[in-house]
Amino acid sequence: MTADVGTDDAPARTPVLSDTSARIIPRDAHPISRSQISEGALKVLYRLIKAGHHAFLVGGGVRDLLLGQDPKDFDIATDALPEEVHELFRNSRLIGRRFRLAHVRFGREIIEVATFRGPAADAEPAMIEAHELPSRRKSGPDNEPAAALSGSGMILRDNVYGTVEQDAERRDFTINALYYTPADFCIYDFAGGLEDIEARRIRLIGDPEQRYREDPVRMLRALRFAAKLDFTLDPSTARPIRELGELLLDVPPARLFDEVVKLLLHGQGLRTFELLREHDLFRMLFPASEARIAHDPVALAVVRTALANTDQRIEEDRPVTPGFLIAALLWPALLDARDEALADGLPPAEALAEASRAVIARQQMHTSVPKRFSTFVCETWELQPRLERNAGRRAARLLSHPRFRAAYDFLVVRERAGDDTGGKGAWWTQYQASDEGERDALAAAATPEPGSEPRRRRRGGRRRRRTGSAAAE
Repeated sequence: MTADVGTDDAPARTPVLSDTSARIIPRDAHPISRSQISEGALKVLYRLIKAGHHAFLVGGGVRDLLLGQDPKDFDIATDALPEEVHELFRNSRLIGRRFRLAHVRFGREIIEVATFRGPAADAEPAMIEAHELPSRRKSGPDNEPAAALSGSGMILRDNVYGTVEQDAERRDFTINALYYTPADFCIYDFAGGLEDIEARRIRLIGDPEQRYREDPVRMLRALRFAAKLDFTLDPSTARPIRELGELLLDVPPARLFDEVVKLLLHGQGLRTFELLREHDLFRMLFPASEARIAHDPVALAVVRTALANTDQRIEEDRPVTPGFLIAALLWPALLDARDEALADGLPPAEALAEASRAVIARQQMHTSVPKRFSTFVCETWELQPRLERNAGRRAARLLSHPRFRAAYDFLVVRERAGDDTGGKGAWWTQYQASDEGERDALAAAATPEPGSEPRRRRRGGRRRRRTGSAAAE
């Protein structure tokens, strides 16, 4: 399909929204061009427009283009219902229960298409709790509420549709309430987002306390945007966060895990972490770790160093994994749990294994950690004492361990943070860079620490007989 509705340099067109309160920015007054928008997003926009619908690029895509950045993805808002979008695109599927959306796939690219939202109040939302909603197996058109709020005001269902103006009012931040359409090449600013972009300011639309109660994750999003874009929080947006932070405890842990990944893997993880602690939200996500780093500067330095290392890898376009960050974020909690297990008389290796299981189990109540990552985390932790010991001849076996690289990187992070590893991070760095002969020499020169080598029972032969006074005792 060709996207031929005109060219960017065509004569100015009549705005598609003529009777609107939005500030309209014509093509010659903004820098966005269709050449900056993905082919998939343009196909969706033009097919919707051709079918007689309004269709706008909205949110982060518009914001990032105005800031001169490459958008991570392109989201579209339209007056077409999800089912109508699905009929137009055979390469689409409908997803979501809390928010009904259409995902249109073009190869690896997914274009998210949302119908304009209307005020939930117009649907007289049911006041219920999450566990009272119909289950996936039992829900249907007759018993699925279009809108539902929890007792604290959190939105549990939101499938009330409305106009583009109402949709803009429902968006969280002013910088995300900017709409662009290739139907007229105009930007529609409904909430003063352009002014806030120029001022580099994060500002909520509407009453901040109410908006945070509707969706507590907005507090995390505010901090993420502030760190990612190097913006400041508007005082009215920042003020309620400390008071309302405990609302995050009502958010499903699985959703919070996804938010943590977004928070800390966008290239400004260290800055985001500092903002989380500044506004007392890190305690809501990782309470056991916060309890330790509040009085342990080395544990705090390990977290900061790991985040700085991850930021650098992202900047260099090198691979990163959430598992490594989770291992660092929960390391302070592990230290406390291990100390408790040692105090209970468990041997060091068993104490560490028991502490690992306990820390992961407790964390599931806050930000649930998927199995594929929790296994990675525990193995990375449990390799630390093995790497800290002078491995000697066992070094080659450790080097072939499938989790060696992650454990080694973590050991180096700890060493850089001032944790006492006995210089083993540097030793393993040298060992890996050496050839086979040099590795043998390094291994042979490694003197076992007192008590680190287990006693070996002599195989074969007779037990040595004691003599003299020792035998007579």
